Amino acid sequence: MTGPDALVLTGPPALAPLLARGALLSPFKRPRSDAEFPRTRLVLPDLRVDLARLAAYERVCGFPVGEDALPVTYPHVLGFPLAMRLMSGRDFPLPLLGLVHTSITVTRHERMPPGGSHELSVHVEGLVPHRRGTEATVVTEVRRGGAVVWESRSTYLARHRTDRPTAVPREPEARKPPLPPVDEWRLAGDVGRRYGAASGDRNPIHLHPLTARLFGFPRAIAHGMWTVARCLAAHGVPQHCHVRAEFRAPVLLPGTVTYAARDGRFELRGPEDRIHVTGDVYPT
Repeated sequence: MTGPDALVLTGPPALAPLLARGALLSPFKRPRSDAEFPRTRLVLPDLRVDLARLAAYERVCGFPVGEDALPVTYPHVLGFPLAMRLMSGRDFPLPLLGLVHTSITVTRHERMPPGGSHELSVHVEGLVPHRRGTEATVVTEVRRGGAVVWESRSTYLARHRTDRPTAVPREPEARKPPLPPVDEWRLAGDVGRRYGAASGDRNPIHLHPLTARLFGFPRAIAHGMWTVARCLAAHGVPQHCHVRAEFRAPVLLPGTVTYAARDGRFELRGPEDRIHVTGDVYPT
């Protein structure tokens, strides 16, 4: 589906130049929640899945290989280059460097076969004040036969000083008891490189300890979307479902984490029960 603000692309953009452009422009950005943001909806009308890359993604995330439907998180990977094109542009007010993926919600209306053609679109829904800065919401939609079969909303936080009255701390949440542990995962140091090769997201903070230290991390950290995908692969999801996940703290590589779950909730915990990811999944 296109409209007056749609920009139709012939193929997904390459991520490396977008990362470089975003990094170069970041020092010149002055983020604020009332800033203008790009209104363009980027559209790929004839998206086809690379089955070899899909198989690599399934292996690194723990999904069964060769299923007749895409993993519930895979459309995010397909839409990520379009999101990066929007967020690395001059008209996007938040600096790409330091931007933190804080949450994602996914609704799968239909199982998506890996073959055939899909229409993919990505747009920035808006900016809102956050107690630590400004948060942007990016919407990704997949259509097949004109109907939305999958959609997501990701929030990305740019940290900066703010004295806006609306940027106040949230009400404290009731502390929930930890979920019962299900499994312990020992994560190898190359998980970030393997996921980066499968997804195309080769952000240096995920690849090597040396490049991660340039950005203030003691070691490489796992991709947030890998942690969610790995949890959902273990948890399982119904055919029609809604998924919500929040990223609380980075997972250092190599390392050991505990996967915990009960009913529709899941979480990933580190040493001393430090929570890395929380989420829930339920049928729609």
